[in-house]
Amino acid sequence: MERELLGHTVWILESAAAAARRRSTDRSGVYLPLVNVAASRAHLRHWRYMTRWLWVVLVCTPLAWPQSASLPAKETLSFNIEWRLITAGKARMEWNSSASPSTAGSQVTLHVESVGLVSKLFRVEDDYAANLGPGFCAQSSHLAASEGPRRRDTKITFDAGARKASYLERDLVKNAVVASKEIDIPECVHDVVGGVFFLRTLNLEPGQSAEIPVSDGKKSVMAKVEAQQREDIKTPDGTYKTIRYEIFLFDNVLYRRSAHLHVWLSDDRRRLPVQVRVRMQFTIGTITLQLEKHE
Repeated sequence: MERELLGHTVWILESAAAAARRRSTDRSGVYLPLVNVAASRAHLRHWRYMTRWLWVVLVCTPLAWPQSASLPAKETLSFNIEWRLITAGKARMEWNSSASPSTAGSQVTLHVESVGLVSKLFRVEDDYAANLGPGFCAQSSHLAASEGPRRRDTKITFDAGARKASYLERDLVKNAVVASKEIDIPECVHDVVGGVFFLRTLNLEPGQSAEIPVSDGKKSVMAKVEAQQREDIKTPDGTYKTIRYEIFLFDNVLYRRSAHLHVWLSDDRRRLPVQVRVRMQFTIGTITLQLEKHE
């Protein structure tokens, strides 16, 4: 799932940058710096998250820290996505749980779309959905990705009984299977987006950490989550007192790419994901997703 969510975001940014370079060169091959300046001002403030904002995979193996926070039955979070100092996209995350989360499941969805200059260079419209069982254990996920000329459909099934994850990615333009894989997983594992909600139920104080099993459908690893420090974070939705967490998914853990992934949760009973940031190499830059609205 390296092409999913965080991996997708990296691929999108690289493609947008390539498109910007192509548009900033005239027929004689002379570089046009004015266009390049405009392109370089795109700074994607991402989640995803989201999305990754993007972003975290956590599992429900019993941890040493109490799970004190409770999530609402329904919730909608809207985020502003920035890359290189301008708004490059918007994200909307929705959570819907049953009345009895201990015995039934829940669903989390994420919609990401490009806006402004980035959208003109490389239009993106992705929809992600995951079904979760008790304890936020992933049962299945589906990503419908429309990114420039690229159309991909990715489905993952997590079989807790068999302890297997099945991954299937299709190219809808070529009507062909791009990747198909089955791997071993723990009995309970979280998808990337649902993991954000699981993190919100933990009570990790600065200085505490946990190592938990993580899977993206193509790989299963032990990932470290570390509570680092309290910070005040200003967002379009207001200023929040938060705790900053680092999730170690990059540098050959779940993803090969070198990067740092941080998540800021509000330091109150709501544990809102106020900000998500992925700091990559200079050529790609920093992606930040900030909370715009919650309801």
